[in-house]
Amino acid sequence: MNYVQKAMLGGLALLLTACAALMPPPVQVGETEAQVIAKRGQPTARIPDVNGYLLEYTRNPWGQATDMARFDRNGRLVSYEQVLTTEKFATIKPGVSTKTDVLRTIGHPSETSYLPRLQLEVWSYPYKEAGVWNSVMHVHFNNNGIVNKMENGPDLRFDRDGKFGFGFGAM
Repeated sequence: MNYVQKAMLGGLALLLTACAALMPPPVQVGETEAQVIAKRGQPTARIPDVNGYLLEYTRNPWGQATDMARFDRNGRLVSYEQVLTTEKFATIKPGVSTKTDVLRTIGHPSETSYLPRLQLEVWSYPYKEAGVWNSVMHVHFNNNGIVNKMENGPDLRFDRDGKFGFGFGAM
């Protein structure tokens, strides 16, 4: 094997290693927590749930996604899904859902803020609306920790003119 062939094989091996790091092996329902962590790494949070617990894997603030691994009381994987979706947001009910409900549904926010005049705490979740548009869902809580309202809008960090965001959308 000559030098060029060795270099090409080395480059191919490096490329395959990079792909494996970006696309970890899939997890399977029924796996243990240890098996999931071995495939996905350490979670960004562990959230208690009524029927077990959840491991949160956030890819925010820029990744616009959060994966949630749901485990039963025996530590077996029940489901693994990306939760920052329009469908999941729709399950959060203003006037009913609590902060705990929101954490269990869509995980921790990438940013929090407070609106003093309205006395509302706001949790913000960047996501890809319909898998296409750079959006942010804002979940507003009253002083009792109950969802008051939800609003979504464009993620201005991706604004192309750079006036409101960093102009990364033009890259």
